[in-house]
Amino acid sequence: MGFLSRQPVQFFRSTLLPAAIVVLFGLALFAVSARIWLPGDMAAPAPLG
Repeated sequence: MGFLSRQPVQFFRSTLLPAAIVVLFGLALFAVSARIWLPGDMAAPAPLG
């Protein structure tokens, strides 16, 4: 009976958590590399004044 209650946690740790980490890393990589395709004036930091 204890094995059945542990199985979803094991599935989360072995399958969903690594997949979520990889997806998050890919999203961060896309967000950082998207600046390559922006026009030069949009890739610069915003003016302070």
